[in-house]
Amino acid sequence: MSSVLEKSLAILELMVEHPRGMQVSSIAKTLDIPVSGVHRTLRELARLGYVRQERDQGDYTLTIRLAALGLGFLGRSGVTDIAQPILDRLAQISGELVRLSVLDERGLTWVAVAQGATVGLRYDPGREQGMQVHPASTAGGQALLATMRDDEILALVGKTGLALPDQANAPGGPATIAELMDAITETRKRGYSVAVNSYIDGMGAMACPIRAGGVADGRVLGCLSIAGPAVRVPLARMEELAPSLFEAAQDIGTAAPASHFFAGLAQDKDAP
Repeated sequence: MSSVLEKSLAILELMVEHPRGMQVSSIAKTLDIPVSGVHRTLRELARLGYVRQERDQGDYTLTIRLAALGLGFLGRSGVTDIAQPILDRLAQISGELVRLSVLDERGLTWVAVAQGATVGLRYDPGREQGMQVHPASTAGGQALLATMRDDEILALVGKTGLALPDQANAPGGPATIAELMDAITETRKRGYSVAVNSYIDGMGAMACPIRAGGVADGRVLGCLSIAGPAVRVPLARMEELAPSLFEAAQDIGTAAPASHFFAGLAQDKDAP
């Protein structure tokens, strides 16, 4: 890492994944940064109010300040204002978890959710909000990949892998690039992706892209997904839900100009 800013951001991003805190030595080992450098950076971040040390010589944890910045931006961007009523409607129709992910320079990030399941098994991924969507193993990720050229897909998956390190127990994910490309081909035909036992064992999910203006050739703004226990969301149920998923994605895309964030993304020349 070549700059102090890059190191600082890498430390903050790592600590997001460890809400209970991390030792200086663990941060240094994970990021391959000298312990002395990590310690200096953490002391400066603590001075600025972004991290705190639980006790002398103890773990460092994030404060609420970083989350407050993100929530403040998201609230003022208009994304949740236009999307939440649509997410709530789709959650009620499907009876399952509905999630919105938005596109940024590094891929998709989960930003909003609506839970439609009121009884029985429920998938509640609270800790995943604000996290990046893994391209190859998630329904949202595959929906995004399906909007890209094949060479772009191979380049991205070459960086992010076919699965995350902790997904060894999810047997339904693509085991090879060929399997992933077959899934992408099917996604392009159907208009929505399917991921069963792929991201999490026992979960079934479907997703489609959200495009600016709600039109087929609009720029990709994000993805909309429905997820639930695989026994309750088989392929037949996904086929039934597909029209409602498409309608909700189109509604968000049509309303996108009301969001400063979406309006800017729609004009981004580097967007898909």
